[in-house]
Amino acid sequence: MTPDLSQGILRTVYLTFAHNELVMAYVAGLCISAIMAFKKPNRFYLSLLIGFAILAFNFEYDKHIIDSLREQTLVSIVADPGKHFKVQRFISLVITELVPVVLFLAGWGMIFVAIISQGLKSTQRELKK
Repeated sequence: MTPDLSQGILRTVYLTFAHNELVMAYVAGLCISAIMAFKKPNRFYLSLLIGFAILAFNFEYDKHIIDSLREQTLVSIVADPGKHFKVQRFISLVITELVPVVLFLAGWGMIFVAIISQGLKSTQRELKK
C-alpha cells in the first residue's frame, strides 16, 4: 500500500467519524438502551431508548432531510413561488427551526426524565431502608 493511499484511507475514516460522531454516540446509546430494555424492561430503559432514537432521528433530519422536505412542502402548498410569502416563511420556520428544536428538546428531555426518575426512585428506596 502506497503512502498516499494509506493517508487517503486514514483521512476518509477521520472525516467520516468527524461528520457522524454525534449520531454514532446516539446510536450507541440507542443500542445499549435497547439491549437493556430487552433484558430488564422498565420505564428507565424505555425512556432512554426513545430519547436516543429521537436524537438520532433529529441528527439525520438536520443533516439530510430538512432541505428536501422544505422544498417539497413549499412546491406542493405554494404553486407560485412569487406569492404567499408569509406562508412560505411560516413553512420554512416550522420545518427548519421549530421541528429540530422540538426534537432536540424531546430527545434530551426523555433522557433527563429517565435519569431524574431513576434517581428519585433510588432515593425513595434508600429512605425506606
